[in-house]
Formats: sequence, structure tokens, C-alpha cells
Amino acid sequence: MNFYPDEAVRRREFPVCAGKVFLAHAGVTALPRGVAEAVCAHTLRSAEMPQEFAEVLRDVKEARRVCAGFIGGDAQEVALLGPTSLGLSLFANGLPWQEGDEVLCYRDDYPANVYPWLEQRRRGVRVRYLEPERPGEITPELVEAALGPRTRLVALASAHFFTGYRIDVDAIGRMLGRHGVLFSLDAIQTVGAFPVSVEHVDFLSADAHKWMLGPLAIGIVYVKKRHFELLRPTLLGAWNVHSPRFQALDEVEFVPGAQRYEPGVLNIAGIYGMKAGLELIGGWGIERVGERILELKAFLVPRLEALGFEIVGPRSGATASGTTTFWHSGVDAGSLHAALEAGGVVCSLRHDRAGRGYVRLSPHFYNTEEELGQVLEILGRLV
Repeated sequence: MNFYPDEAVRRREFPVCAGKVFLAHAGVTALPRGVAEAVCAHTLRSAEMPQEFAEVLRDVKEARRVCAGFIGGDAQEVALLGPTSLGLSLFANGLPWQEGDEVLCYRDDYPANVYPWLEQRRRGVRVRYLEPERPGEITPELVEAALGPRTRLVALASAHFFTGYRIDVDAIGRMLGRHGVLFSLDAIQTVGAFPVSVEHVDFLSADAHKWMLGPLAIGIVYVKKRHFELLRPTLLGAWNVHSPRFQALDEVEFVPGAQRYEPGVLNIAGIYGMKAGLELIGGWGIERVGERILELKAFLVPRLEALGFEIVGPRSGATASGTTTFWHSGVDAGSLHAALEAGGVVCSLRHDRAGRGYVRLSPHFYNTEEELGQVLEILGRLV
């Protein structure tokens, strides 16, 4: 199911392919041509007129709609902010915690989804860690068993950044809803790669610079509208607080919708880029994109195992993602990573808490089996 059977077209749309095998979408993406052009077009127009020219507010409104469509929310529930840690910090800092409230999270998630919750200990919040049998394997049963009488919120990642384990967001969200527990989701590792729904999610944050194929420091921050009064904005300015004729009032009154979480001028160039990336993915269909990503994983995993590599995380099925992390008992991961880089392969080197190194590959829908074959050839020579 190669989306670009014409290699010249693929290289034109994804310029990085001309000189690299880019397999680091779980890290920081290279920009597709259309995304870079969208950013540049706004920047160039801003050299000829004020940066917030007439079309900008219209286009920001359209970007909210596009972002909301990717997660199944309402445009009025979407703030256009990044990075992911900004949204997660807004959630953690804006809730009216009570002494003794409890948060459940996973210590081995990416630190951006751990530190905002740990910081709430200064406000008397207790933080407890989920303890799965295997790294990243957070199941509905594990979460439900860990709930306590004071559990106020569960903070999870939609897919684990290290193992690629993809959680059942809907099942966990429904279960937490039955228990009256809030659900915060770091969705940066799935939005743009697989269908994501916020039907049973209270808060979501995801920057565009991974699977959404977008720029850095712009993303989707989602707050379910029934929580607007519960989650108080902690960053305030003239954009999210009523300021008639740019005059401050004596009382703070937030504007309607999720704009209340955007304190000032927006990253407009980034918004144009994020919108272009999502429209590129949406043009193919997110379901097809997800299928292609798993198709590439199905090509890669058995061939890695045939070379003697140990795979960490799910190999296939509903919990698998585009992330494939592996190691070899006979070759240091740093040496593997260096050899891949020398061969023009862009991938990631990661380590577990014990210090063992791993190589992480994360292809997107536009990558090809031929590119993965080049990776396997390099690895085969080393092992």
C-alpha cells in the first residue's frame, strides 16, 4: 500500500527522502514540502504587511476546526498551543486541587507527562505510579485496580514513547468516567498516526512536531467544554480575558471557548504549518495512514528478529504503534545508532532506567519497504 508509487513525487513532497532515510517521527519530524511552504508563505506575507493581516483570524478559526476533526472534539474546545508540556502544565496547575487528592500516572512515561503532576505535591496532592508488568503496558484493568477513594485524575500517554505500546483510550476513559475520575491524555505519539477520540477524555495535549508532520512548539490543547469553569487558566493576557478597547477591567472574565487558555499572540506561522500537516494526512485518511504504519512495522519486526534483535513492546495488533524499539546482546546500541547515522538513516537512541541502550525506529506512512531494507542491510553487517 505504498502511497507514493512514483519515487520522484515522494521525494518532491518529502524532501528529506532525497538524502536520508528518515525514521524518527516519534522524535522530531522533518517537514513535508507543503508544511514548510505554508510556514514560509505566512512569513513572507508578514514581511509585506502586519503579521496579523486580515485573513489570519479566519485561518486560525479554520485551523481549530481541522484540529478538532482529528480528535473528534468541537472547535470551541481546542486551544492552539505548544509544546505538549505547556498543555499538560495548564491542566495540572489549573485544577482546584484539595489536600489529599490523588493523581495516578506512570513514572516511565516521557518526563513532560510526569513532572507537571509531581509539582502538585507542593499543593498537597499525592502522586502514585502505575506499575505495569512490562514497560508502557497500561491496561484498563491495571488502571482500575490502582484507583483509590481519593483518586481525582489519571494522566496517561496515548502511546509509550519508548516501547510504542498504544493504550485503549476509549476503554480507560469510559471506566474512569464511571468512577468520576478525570482523564488527561498526552497524545503526541498517536495524533497524526492513528485515529484518536476525545469522547471519553477530559483533557488532551499534543504538539505537532512528531506524527502530525508539523512545526515545533505548536499543537492541540483540548479541554472538554463542561470543564471550562473547573480548569482555570493559569496564563492570563489580553487575548483570553475580556479587555474592551484594550483596557483592563477590575475583574477577570475569561472569553468563551478554549481561547481562554491562550493568553496572548499565537504562533501563527506554526498554526499554518500544523494545519497543512494535518490536511496532508487527512487527505489520505487517518485510518489508511494507521494501517500503512502497521504494515511497515509488520515488514520490519520479523526481519529484525531474524537478525537476532530483541524487540521491546508490542509487535502487532491493537496495542502496536509505529514505534519499534530493539537491542542486540552482541552489539552496543550506540554503535548500531552511529552506523545507521553514518549510512544516512535518521533514528533515535534511547536508554532504560538500568542504562541499557536501544535503537528506536519510527517510520511514517510515506516511508517504504525499500528504505527499511537499507536499514536492515546496515544492521545485518554489524551483527
